[in-house]
Amino acid sequence: MKVMELAGDWGVENLHLSERPEPSPGPGEVTIAMRAVSINPRDLIMVKGGYGRRGGKPPIIPLCDGAGEIAEIGEGVSGLAVGDLVCPTYSRSWLHGIYGRGSSLGAHGGPLDGTMQEKFLIPAQAVVKAPAHMSAPEAATLTCAAVTAWNALIEQGALRAGQRVVLQGTGGVSLFALQIAKMQGAEVIIISSSDEKLERAKSLGADHGINYVQTPDWHDEVRKLSNGREIDHIIELGGASTIEKSLKIIKPGGVLSLIGILGGVNANLNLGRLVTSNIRLQGITVGSRDMFANMVRAMELHKIHPVIDEQRFAFDQLGPALAALPQGKHFGKVVCEL
Repeated sequence: MKVMELAGDWGVENLHLSERPEPSPGPGEVTIAMRAVSINPRDLIMVKGGYGRRGGKPPIIPLCDGAGEIAEIGEGVSGLAVGDLVCPTYSRSWLHGIYGRGSSLGAHGGPLDGTMQEKFLIPAQAVVKAPAHMSAPEAATLTCAAVTAWNALIEQGALRAGQRVVLQGTGGVSLFALQIAKMQGAEVIIISSSDEKLERAKSLGADHGINYVQTPDWHDEVRKLSNGREIDHIIELGGASTIEKSLKIIKPGGVLSLIGILGGVNANLNLGRLVTSNIRLQGITVGSRDMFANMVRAMELHKIHPVIDEQRFAFDQLGPALAALPQGKHFGKVVCEL
C-alpha cells in the first residue's frame, strides 16, 4: 500500500511516497481505507522535529486527522461494520477523561504512525463513527481542531447560551469554535488581520469582527462591542503577544483557553488578576475519544458542516499542503484526498 513517510531525518524535504505491506486486523482491530486527511499546525511542527522525544523518530507516517471506510474487521469487534465512514481518534491511549500523563503516548502522526496511508490498522476502540451527514473530506477535518475547540468550550469550558466568546484568528480551531459557540447560543466576537476573512466568519454566524492590524488595541474594541460587559470565554491563540490583552477583558470567573502560542511562549502576566478575579487559565490539547463522540452527536443534531479551503491536494502533495499553512492564505481546513 502507498504511504507518505518521513524517512531519514526530520524536515518536510524528507517526506517521501513509499510502499508498506497491507495490514490485516487482529482481534479488537479494524482496517480503515483512508479517503481524506487534513493538515494541522501540529503536523508541520511534528514533521520538523519540534516535539522532541514526544514526537517519536523517523521513519514515521505523519498526520492525526483523517476519515475513511471500514475495510476489514477483526475478531471480537462490535458496533462497527464494513463500509462505515469513521475517523481515528487523536490518540489511541486517550479514550476517557481529561489529559493525563499517558494521553499523548498513543498519538497518531507522532510518536505513532498517522493517517497518511491507504490502509490504517487501528484498535477499534480508537475509532469514532463520522457524522452521518458529512462527506469523507469533511469528516477528515474533525480529529484535532474540532475536538480541541469542543474540549475548550464545552467539555472543560462549560459554555452556556447567552455567554460571550472571543476567538483569535480564523484558523481551523477558531472556525470550529465559532460553529460550536453559535450552536450553543453564545455571542461571538472574532479577531483577524483580514477583512475578507472576517466577512466570511460573519457569514458563518460571528456576531462581530475586529481587524487587529487596523485596531491594535482590539481589547478596547471588544469592550465597546459588548457594551462594556466582560467576556466569558476566550480562545487564546496568540500566546505572549495577546494574552495580556485577553486578561483585561475576561470577566471574573471567566475561562481563558490557551491553545496556541503563535506570538511567543514567554509572557509577563499580572498573576494578581488571575487570583483576585478567579480567572481560569487552562491549556488545551485536543481531547479524548469520548469527547470526540460527544461532539459528533452534537454536530449531527445541528447539521454542522466543517469549513474546507477551496484548494485541495492529492495524496502525494503532503509537502506542498504543509508548506501552505504558514502562508495563511487558506480559509478553513487544508485537505488532501486519497
